[in-house]
Amino acid sequence: MASSPCGGGNLDCGLEIQTRSVEQTLIPLVSQITTLINHKDKLKKTEKTLRAIQRVGQAVSVAVGRFVAVGEAIAAENEDLKDEMGLACFEARRAGTAIAQLTDVSSLEQCEGDGRSTVFSDRTGMVKAARMLLSSVTKVLVLADCIVIKQIISSRNKVLVTLEQLERVSTFQEFVQIFSQFGNEMVEFAHLTGDRQNDLKDEKKRARMAAARAVLEKCTMMLLTASKTCLRHPDCESARINKEAVFQRMRLALEQVIEIVTDTRSGGEAKALPVSIYAGIKDFKVKVEGLRDSLYCVSCEAVAAQLEALMEKTEDFTDSAYTSHEQREIIIQLCQITRQETKQLINTWRHAQQSLKAKEATDEMELSILKTGQSVSDLRRELHRVAVGRATELLKLHSDHLVLQALKASGGDGNLEAVADYAGTLTEHKEQLVETCRLLCHISGTEPLEITCIHAEETFRVIGPQIISAAQTLALHPTSKIAKENLDVFCEAWESQLCDMAILVKEINDVFEGRRGDKKTYLSLPRPGHSANLKTVKAAKLDAEEQTTIAKLGLELCLLTSDVDSEVERWDEQDHEMVRLCQIISSMAYSMYLFTRGEGLLKTTLDLFHQAEVLSDQGLQLCHILHSLSTQLLDEDRILILSETEKLSDVCQQLQVCAKTPVQGKSAIFQKVDSSIQNTKGILTVVVYLLPICNKLIRKCKSERSCVASPQHWREKQLNTTVSEETLNGKGSNGFGVKSLEQHMANLTFLESK
Repeated sequence: MASSPCGGGNLDCGLEIQTRSVEQTLIPLVSQITTLINHKDKLKKTEKTLRAIQRVGQAVSVAVGRFVAVGEAIAAENEDLKDEMGLACFEARRAGTAIAQLTDVSSLEQCEGDGRSTVFSDRTGMVKAARMLLSSVTKVLVLADCIVIKQIISSRNKVLVTLEQLERVSTFQEFVQIFSQFGNEMVEFAHLTGDRQNDLKDEKKRARMAAARAVLEKCTMMLLTASKTCLRHPDCESARINKEAVFQRMRLALEQVIEIVTDTRSGGEAKALPVSIYAGIKDFKVKVEGLRDSLYCVSCEAVAAQLEALMEKTEDFTDSAYTSHEQREIIIQLCQITRQETKQLINTWRHAQQSLKAKEATDEMELSILKTGQSVSDLRRELHRVAVGRATELLKLHSDHLVLQALKASGGDGNLEAVADYAGTLTEHKEQLVETCRLLCHISGTEPLEITCIHAEETFRVIGPQIISAAQTLALHPTSKIAKENLDVFCEAWESQLCDMAILVKEINDVFEGRRGDKKTYLSLPRPGHSANLKTVKAAKLDAEEQTTIAKLGLELCLLTSDVDSEVERWDEQDHEMVRLCQIISSMAYSMYLFTRGEGLLKTTLDLFHQAEVLSDQGLQLCHILHSLSTQLLDEDRILILSETEKLSDVCQQLQVCAKTPVQGKSAIFQKVDSSIQNTKGILTVVVYLLPICNKLIRKCKSERSCVASPQHWREKQLNTTVSEETLNGKGSNGFGVKSLEQHMANLTFLESK
């Protein structure tokens, strides 16, 4: 079992915490109690200090009381957890009371005279009460988390039942009725699993959940058109095959979601990811470099065997029919060099062990370690170049979607022979993309990206034959509007996966080049108690069809954020205010992109509009900086900067007006979402254009006059967060953090909503 986020071993709750919401709720509590215990010997027993300690104890007790009330309400609504939850709540309340008593030190002399224990006289009692409180609170949170898991399982079961009904329908009227119910159930399931995905601590689980949810999202529309086509043409074999493949894929995705949330697999043992070349090289280098500290940390045979396993995996590159002769020769040559260097290292290693009886690496061994590490790094670099190069070429080759257009045209003409020919071409393209995804997986650099590569490989493998069966159905029924619509949906899924692959390649490059491969989401939503800026507008959720439309816009937005990040990284002055603002704008735009995928921290359209409003404010701040910069430039450069600043100001104001304008009705809300994303794209387009120009101009001014640096008032002020007696006594920003603790314990929104 993993420990709680207690930090110290003596406060380990012994419960496994898998979600960030549970962890983040516990952190303030752990911080307050740990500080109380650790400051026991340091504090001067002044009147202010005693009052502060008593205030903390009382606040903990009150906050725990509110928290327990929520837990007891949950227990009353869930019979199967009632006893366990009730006991945990009882222990939490008792521990909170004990802490309040131990911190009741307003009159220390009187306490000592009465013989009562306090935080000063009974540190063991304080530690015991803290252990009980943390353990019981954690248990309440984990039990509440079990209820969330039960909700997801229950939602999945409802979806499965309706899915089976949909598969058996025989009339359009029955299908429309059941699909309407299915759509509502899928929306509920999407919301529950989306929240769970964002809450998971484990990156691999989040990536697997994202992949499964992406399958369900795309398959929902496929299921609609494939089922309609099958109902319209019940005797068509290709239509039946097409429909069955969609239902099967949805069931597998639903099962994967449950495996993730319950941390189990239907087959029993957990399925491990295949070891990639990147992971193999990383582990190999760790073992080799570990020889510097100890010659006996690993055996020579183990290192040699690991190297051969690594060399065997490179055959995925060298055996590929799509690898050029030149690339194959370079890879083979680098493998030989790596073998030679490793062999030399092993010889030197054995000599050091047997002859010198040394415990640490000799100078000769140090040189061999460096050469071996360099040789495998060179190999990795070449494999990365080959995989990314091939992926880039394929994406460029398929960007015009000529084969898909030809299949649509041939199917619409009823030309089965032409459909068969183009189906062969699409199958070849599918094999190329599948193999390229496998190679990208080898060099992806992180486990979440490996999972995304595997998902992309599986998607191309499945959708290719589905497009072909849909095209065959259209060729057999060329006048069928439903068959044509069905083929369009599958072709759009293929095109969408190509866009996802382009983003994946960019993220793999980011990791390889040392840039962040995992963009942080900028959260600008109001915190509890700070909701004054929230508009009294009813939040709305987009349905599946609207999400699909917006998702295409989102992909363009995501690519623009990557362009901004790339330009920002080229700046010499990374602490420049312009860099900071552009990073914030990019991160906020990225969170809007995640919204278009049904992911991230923006859950409703209200969240999106608030984010857009804050982004426009940041853009207008950037305009002020650009104006300041223009005053230090010569005429031609000044005119250019002012012209672009005016464009940026205009589009920021358009976004602000759009975000603040209240709308009524689903259609108007959808249009507002579309306009918000379009305007955000406009802001990023101007920013991408301005960043390299401003970087060049600032460098030029610095070299000529050394005058255009970030002014002091442009810099972010750093705050000293060291805990001191002054903050304990109630001074400073948060008065010992009691308000923070009360907020976390009293506003457990994910508990109260159950």
